Amino acid sequence: MSGLRYVYAVCRPFGTPLPAQLTGVAGVPPKQLAHGELVAVVGQVPEEDFAEEPLRAHLEDLDWLGATARAHQNVIDALTVVTSPLPLRLATVFLDDSGVRTMLQEREETFVRTLDRLEGRVEWGVKVYAEPPETAGRPEGSGGADARPAPAAGTAGSGRDYLRRRRNQRKESEERWQRAERFASRLHASLSGYAEDTRMHAPQNSALSGASGRNILNAAYLVPRTGSEAFVELVDRTKDDEPGLRVELTGPWAAYSFSGEDT
Repeated sequence: MSGLRYVYAVCRPFGTPLPAQLTGVAGVPPKQLAHGELVAVVGQVPEEDFAEEPLRAHLEDLDWLGATARAHQNVIDALTVVTSPLPLRLATVFLDDSGVRTMLQEREETFVRTLDRLEGRVEWGVKVYAEPPETAGRPEGSGGADARPAPAAGTAGSGRDYLRRRRNQRKESEERWQRAERFASRLHASLSGYAEDTRMHAPQNSALSGASGRNILNAAYLVPRTGSEAFVELVDRTKDDEPGLRVELTGPWAAYSFSGEDT
């Protein structure tokens, strides 16, 4: 095998074959590289794209980065069906098989310990979003049923009414966020009962994620495969418990949030 070695994940040896049509980064099917108790899942990639200098340039190219991330994830998803992989950071590259085996040997103890912890487990992601009713479905600054004109200048009664409405709106908004946060806290506590470990991620910025509403909860749960059905059912039962909130479930994934890898 010529070219550089792109490493997707480290696993225990597994006998179930990956799909014959599966391809990874650079359109190359992944292969298993065994070393002791471990297997690295690798692919061949061209030096002109993955040597240090061109790779640094490519990582600034969002289109290239997105395509590479999707190809990487396709391999991880296929592995998750047949085993419990420990996914490595995107674009983990070595010169040759010997470099990969050296990495496996140097980190063997850590890899074995982490794989033991992840065996038979998957990651589920749960997000909760809240959107104020007065902005839902309307562009910012547009009118609507709740829109009210500013009071006429010099009208004392209108000015007091306006200030009173503003205070009430602020109070209602605060109460909505408090209800949303209480709901998210209850949901997280319930879901944690089905999980062996959890990670609370920073709320997503809607301008970057493209998701509507304010992200109240962004959490990952390490769940035994045998308990995943009950976990999903619990999420489904709670989706409509609080009006104005949206609950999103993703997974099952390889346990990125619990791998200890810098992903």
